[in-house]
Parts: sequence; C-alpha cells; structure tokens
Amino acid sequence: MTGMTAAQSPASAADRPRLGLRERKKIKTREAIRTATYALIEQQGYDATTIDQIAERAEVSPSTVFRYFPTKEDIVLTDEYDALMLEELRHRPADEPWTESLRHVMKKAVRMGLELEGETTRLRAHLMVQVPAVRSRMMESMSATGRMLCQAIGERSGRDPGSLEVRVFAMSLIGGLHEVSIYWAENDFPDDLEVLVDRAIDVIAHGLPPKNA
Repeated sequence: MTGMTAAQSPASAADRPRLGLRERKKIKTREAIRTATYALIEQQGYDATTIDQIAERAEVSPSTVFRYFPTKEDIVLTDEYDALMLEELRHRPADEPWTESLRHVMKKAVRMGLELEGETTRLRAHLMVQVPAVRSRMMESMSATGRMLCQAIGERSGRDPGSLEVRVFAMSLIGGLHEVSIYWAENDFPDDLEVLVDRAIDVIAHGLPPKNA
C-alpha cells in the first residue's frame, strides 16, 4: 500500500506563494556567486580561482561567499534541482512503476539543466573528472541527496526511509547517475545525456543487458 496520494498537477507559477524580498535577495546573491565562479574557472582554471576573486567579481565579501557555500567545491556542485526533482516525484501517479517515475523526473531535470545551464552543466561534469577535490566533495554531497531520495521513496512505497532496502535502492540510483555524468564528461559528451540516463535507469531496473545487446 502506497503512502503517496494520487498525482496532482504541480502548482503554476501564479499559484505559488511569492517569495519575500529577503528570499529573493538570497537567491540573487547565490546565483551571482555561482556565475562569478564559473566565469573565473573558464578564464583561468579551477586551481587559480580564489574565494577573494569570486567575492570581488560577485560584488560581495569573502565572508558572504562562505556563508552561502562552505567550500569552493560547493559553489561548483550546488544547483537548485534536488528539491524540484523530489517535488516532481511526489506528483507522479501513485500507480506508476517506481522506475518509470524516476525516469520521467531525471530526464526532465537533465533537460532543464541543459536548456538553462548547458555550458555550466558540461563544465561541472568536466571538473568532477579533472579535479580530485570536486570529485571528493561530490561523493560527500551524494549522501545528502540520497537521504532526500530515501524520504521520497518512503512516502511513495510506505516503507521505512531508513530501512536497508530503501537506502540501498536510493544510493544505487544516485551512484548510477553520478557515473552517467562521469562517463559523459570522460568521453567528451558524445551522446544525448537523456539517452544515457535512460540506459542507466534500465540497468537499475533490469540489471545488465546481454553482452551483445
């Protein structure tokens, strides 16, 4: 028996509560810091880019940068999609197979990321391959994303989010999608990222395909 209600249409922008001035300023500052960081990395490389340079370009203080992002790696890796993906999962039909719900949500997130931040998405993937500190921080952040996904799985399936089975399933998915990004960057972005996500979901759902398939 599922703990999730039947799907509802996500609220339109007009239906959502309007963010207050304080929240809008926070979003603007966070985006200014991220934009400054990626511009500097493209110009001079990751290692040469300092927090002081980022702060100067974003027109904030270094302490403000650290207030929003504990490390430089966090600036590179943070995006706004985790919460959106989980909200989208909660709106999928209750009787839809779980892997198909995930396929829909992950492909939508990939599409959105490439449409809105295509170059940033590619640069982030390259940095995960090329910079050990970024790759290490990404592995740490995967745990937080996995816990969020466990909660969504628990709501959907009626299972305990902290159970071994839910945790293994969630982290298998998170780890698989991480490998999709690494594969994509290592091979210089050879394929449509949505196609790679499809392939990854198929492996998670059905196991390895026949060798000659």
